[in-house]
Amino acid sequence: MHENIFKLKFSNYWRNIDKKIFFCFVGLFFLGLFFSFSSTSSLAGERLNKDYYFFFSKHLIFTFLALIIMIFISILETSFLKKIIIPLFILSFIFLALVPLFGVEVKGAKRWLDFYFFRLQPIELLKPFFILTTVKILTIEKLQNSQVKYLLSFLLLSAVIILLIDQPDLGQSILLVGSWAATVFISGVSLFYMFGFFSIFLILISLLLVSMPQKFGYITNRLISFVDPNKGDQFQSSSALDAIKLGGWKGQGMGEGILKDNVPEAHTDYIIAIISEEYGSIISIMIIFIFLYISFRIIKNCIYQDNKLIKISLCGLASLLVFQTFIHVGVNTSLIPTTGMTLPFLSYGGSSLFGSAILAGVILNYTKNTTYLYE
Repeated sequence: MHENIFKLKFSNYWRNIDKKIFFCFVGLFFLGLFFSFSSTSSLAGERLNKDYYFFFSKHLIFTFLALIIMIFISILETSFLKKIIIPLFILSFIFLALVPLFGVEVKGAKRWLDFYFFRLQPIELLKPFFILTTVKILTIEKLQNSQVKYLLSFLLLSAVIILLIDQPDLGQSILLVGSWAATVFISGVSLFYMFGFFSIFLILISLLLVSMPQKFGYITNRLISFVDPNKGDQFQSSSALDAIKLGGWKGQGMGEGILKDNVPEAHTDYIIAIISEEYGSIISIMIIFIFLYISFRIIKNCIYQDNKLIKISLCGLASLLVFQTFIHVGVNTSLIPTTGMTLPFLSYGGSSLFGSAILAGVILNYTKNTTYLYE
């Protein structure tokens, strides 16, 4: 009896889920696992005197747990998932607020909470919940004819940005501002309000740079070195770009790249450059196309979606996914200043993988009920 119920539930789940998006997410997770083995073996064995499979083993565990999180969220009843969005956002926001008090500082940045066996970067978990909570605010029925909802969402953004700038973490701040702007724009906000919000944001950033140069001077230095490489340290960005050029179309071969040995944290912030160097730019382009295809499937689903909350949520999550991907690629190709942004699903790190899993799970959950309309 129980076995038949399980089969029925699984059959309903599998029939309604967007299989193309599902397999794209799973494929990205396994690609990340493969590239993690390639990019971290020499780092663990030769530079840190650890077992060659030290980082790969951890990434394998993180990937397995991330897949469980993704599938679990996608299985939940959509109505129940909507109810727990705000509590989960509050929980992740509390973790982020605890970073200044109890966080671990690494290379001048305090972004992690140390749980002994695992270092958690709260912002990675908060990002998808931030988008979903923003959409909740924008779709409150009592505020549908009021501009207050945009102000509330801006205040929510400001609270998160203040905590991020204190860490400091400029890259995640830019990502959240861009994703928030896309989400609010999709909801139908006036361009006048968008201009006002961005003006306020730019003024506040400028005031921080002028009033606290010791803490936030690194932002100015990065911008100056980006405009004029001779006036700053562009070692990491130039090394990543040289690695991409060296790899060409076909790459140097697995394990033959030198970027992972020369640049710190290359397996997180410069993973696309490592992939290009060892496997060729054609593989990197294919990976980017996978992200674009996922976004295309999401937007296509929105066309058939009647629920405003789900429609805006999907567009916001797609924006978050695409913006983070292109910020990472832009840094690796020296098109934008260094931000320290991971590539979703592929970069090494448990927090990044769990955040990607949450995003993927919500997307699969919100698309599973309408996919059959356009298959």
